[in-house]
Amino acid sequence: MRYVIFVEGHTEEDNLPDFIGRWFDKQKLAQPIEIEVVRFAGCTDFYHKATARAQDHLNAPDSDEIIGVIGLLDLYGPRFYPEDKNSIQERYEWAVAYFEENVKHDKFRMFMAVHELEAWLLSQPEIFDQPVYEALKNEERQPETINFDKPPKKLLHELYCNNMRKGYIERVYGYHLFRKLDPSIAYEKCPYLKIMLDGMLKMAQKAGLSAQ
Repeated sequence: MRYVIFVEGHTEEDNLPDFIGRWFDKQKLAQPIEIEVVRFAGCTDFYHKATARAQDHLNAPDSDEIIGVIGLLDLYGPRFYPEDKNSIQERYEWAVAYFEENVKHDKFRMFMAVHELEAWLLSQPEIFDQPVYEALKNEERQPETINFDKPPKKLLHELYCNNMRKGYIERVYGYHLFRKLDPSIAYEKCPYLKIMLDGMLKMAQKAGLSAQ
């Protein structure tokens, strides 16, 4: 049994199977779950093609092996939001409703990473090199409130430039940081991530994969 996760970029493709897989390992379900990632060429490509690709997967001959098709985009970046949707909640709810209503299948769920996937890394400052950790450890905001003005990747680039004398290279550093990140800590500190993982767990339970 597997999840198919639609993503917009390489960072998600590189890291979600391991990260989400480790979280599910701790749930002790009746059988292992495979995480298959489908990468689109950015959020605009996702916007135009995700509905048809989801329907293709959900109507394929092996669709009974799919627990669910999951869409995941960064909240920061897309330009397809209506002009009157400006807050986190408004944009999140609009995007979820838009994609789920277009796919119209009970095995499809849409989620948004608030504001970017890298917010999850900020939930555990000790995984960073010491100079970056020292700059982050007294950060009082919750990771998902690092926002549209200075989203997580921009903040990390600034911290790396100021403290490591080099910029943050997401595919290089992100790969190692995500493997240090404890999914349980990110789950507790990032409410929107919690919504996604709880939703995926319910789908697995509905498919008969209850805890042992």
